[in-house]
Amino acid sequence: MSFDTAVSGIKASSVALGIIGNNIANAGTTGFKTSRGEFADVFTSSLLGSSGNSAGKGVAVVGVNQSFTQGNISYTDNVLDMAINGSGFFVLSDNGTNVYSRAGNFQVDRNGNVVNSSGNKLMVFNTTETGAVTGEMGELKINTSLIQPKTTTNVELLANLDSRQVVPTTEWPADGFDAFADPPTSPDPDMFNASTSVTIYDSLGNSHVQSMYFVKGEDQNQWNVYTLIDGVSVSGPDAVQFDTSGKIDVDSLPLEVEITDWAPLDKNGAENGAAAQTLKLDFSKLSQFGNEFSVNNINQDGYTTGQLRGVEVGDGGIVFARFTNGQSRALGQIALANFSNTAGLQPLGSTAWAETFASGQPAISGPGSGGLGQVLSGALEDSNVEVTQQLVDMIVAQRNFQANAKVIQTEDTITQTVINLR
Repeated sequence: MSFDTAVSGIKASSVALGIIGNNIANAGTTGFKTSRGEFADVFTSSLLGSSGNSAGKGVAVVGVNQSFTQGNISYTDNVLDMAINGSGFFVLSDNGTNVYSRAGNFQVDRNGNVVNSSGNKLMVFNTTETGAVTGEMGELKINTSLIQPKTTTNVELLANLDSRQVVPTTEWPADGFDAFADPPTSPDPDMFNASTSVTIYDSLGNSHVQSMYFVKGEDQNQWNVYTLIDGVSVSGPDAVQFDTSGKIDVDSLPLEVEITDWAPLDKNGAENGAAAQTLKLDFSKLSQFGNEFSVNNINQDGYTTGQLRGVEVGDGGIVFARFTNGQSRALGQIALANFSNTAGLQPLGSTAWAETFASGQPAISGPGSGGLGQVLSGALEDSNVEVTQQLVDMIVAQRNFQANAKVIQTEDTITQTVINLR
């Protein structure tokens, strides 16, 4: 009797239609991977094996495999939307258990954790304070609290002093200047040839103005530098000697001036509670050419406190937090996992998969290494379902279903004929 054979065909066609329907339903699901049913014929057998002229006993579903081909990448305006261009999976923590996904539509929960729509936390390689990536993995968390200020300890000046200048007509006073004196004192323009200033920071993050005045010396190719902070003299005269080519004398390099035990003041001239600090002024990159005074660059290594302004994902999957004080910090590097047999992964739903014995253990590394793809920020990977192909497959599965149903109908007719024999 061929009833069982036809029923197996109907069941197989129903499974195929279910798979196709699931594919079409998820054609718009981010990171979804299309599935296909795999079927095998069935033969009866005994201890002596199956007969060479056996007609077979139908079909059986032997597996449902997913195709992990690359989906199209669509760009968005959300920096935490991420797409993998190439192979690999995002590593997510589901209450301490790692799961894997291609869907990169992440967001920040109320605790600052970067999570997907299911609440699974994105895993990264941790970074040090200097931004170096470590081998230790952890959950990516964005801290919205203020970052602590950093005291200025070094100031570096790159500038040119005009060699054509002459000695100022008024001498710089030996006791310097004090903007908080009564009456306040400050440099007159005829006391110096050039000046520049930079904002520096104390241990509490308060800003202060450090001014540097350059005075042409009596000796050839020599200048004196006077330093004031908030209008109060703290250093000078500090001699800068150039050679005949307009560069700092080699014997003077590195040319650094150290200001020790400077006590930061408030706007009224009183100590503001910040710790006394030492400043190092680096004049090694000064030059003296026959051109007007110009400041090409001036750097200082301090900053005030700052609030989180935004998050960026840079090259190599490094996640940066940027703050209102101009600082940026590396929060971690996106971790990607790869498997020797992706078809062996177990689907968990919500476009997530779990490791199995068949898939092998994950090889986890940073984007762009170990054969892994790159992470694109502000982008999402679309489903790789080809709807047109699915519709064609649906027609084929429908025809198979109808044909197997016709076999049952025909078998029923034959059986009825036999029953009606007299």
